Amino acid sequence: MKKFILFLLLFPVVSFSQDDLLAGTDTIRIKEKVVSAFKGLKIVNLESTKLAAKGDLYFIVAHRFGSVKDGFEGFFGLDNANTQLKFVYGLTDYLTISAARNEQAYDFATKYTLVSQKAEGFPFSIAGFTSLAINNKIKESLYPKLTFDDRLTYLQQLLISRKFSEKLSLEIAPTIFHENFVDNPQQDNTQYAIGIGGRYKLSKRWSLNMDYAAHLNRASNSIYKNPLSIGFDLETGGHVFQMHFTSSQGIHEAGFLGQTTGDWTKGNVFFGFNLLRVF
Repeated sequence: MKKFILFLLLFPVVSFSQDDLLAGTDTIRIKEKVVSAFKGLKIVNLESTKLAAKGDLYFIVAHRFGSVKDGFEGFFGLDNANTQLKFVYGLTDYLTISAARNEQAYDFATKYTLVSQKAEGFPFSIAGFTSLAINNKIKESLYPKLTFDDRLTYLQQLLISRKFSEKLSLEIAPTIFHENFVDNPQQDNTQYAIGIGGRYKLSKRWSLNMDYAAHLNRASNSIYKNPLSIGFDLETGGHVFQMHFTSSQGIHEAGFLGQTTGDWTKGNVFFGFNLLRVF
C-alpha cells in the first residue's frame, strides 16, 4: 500500500517532464485552449483545475472563523478561528507544488494538468491533485503508542471541469484518501468521496462559487457530515479574494472531506475567506 501511494505522489513529476517537451511543439493546441474556467486555485474548499503559471508564486491565507451559531458568546464566530498559510509555486505551466500549515496539519501537494479543454476539441479540462498531510492535532498524551506514520494522510483527486460559457463553469472531483489513524474503529482508513463545484460569473470582477462533497463510505455511527460551501470571488488585479459560508471549519482536504462538523440545517456554519496574492 505504501509503495502504491508513493507511486501516486511521484507520478506527476515523471509524466509532466514528458508533457513539457511536447508542449513546446504544439502551439496550435495552446492557442485553442479554453482558459479561465476558474479564477481561484480553489472553488471554495475544493481544488479547481486552475494551476499557477510557470514561475508564479502564490501566497494564500485561508481563514475560517468559528460557528456563527455561537452567537454573542463566541462573538458570532470571531473567536475560535482556524487559519492556513500556504505557498504555491508553478514549476511549469502544467505542474504546481505547494506547502501549507494550519493548526490541524502540515500539507504538501502537487497539482498537474492532464489535458486542457479546447474550443473545438476535447470538451473538458482534467487535472490531478495529490497531497500528503501530517496531522499535528493528535495528542500523544491520549495515544501513547502513537508513531509518526499514524499522523500521515494521503489523498488523490481527479479534477474534471468544463467551461460551458463565459459565465458558467462546473467541476466534478472523484477522490480517494487514506488516513493511517482514525479515531472511530468502524471507519475504514481508506475513504472515498466525490466533490462537485461550480462558478457563475456575475460581473467583470465578481462570481458566485459553490462546492459540495459526498463521502461515500462514512461509518454509520460517524458524527461527521458532508461539506457544503457557498461564496463569492472578487478579482482585483494581482489578488483574488474569496468570501464564503461553509459547513466545514477544516481547510486541508482530509479535514473538510472526512471531518466536517457543521450543519446548514441547524445554522452551524462558518464564515471564512481565501486571500490569494500572486508574485
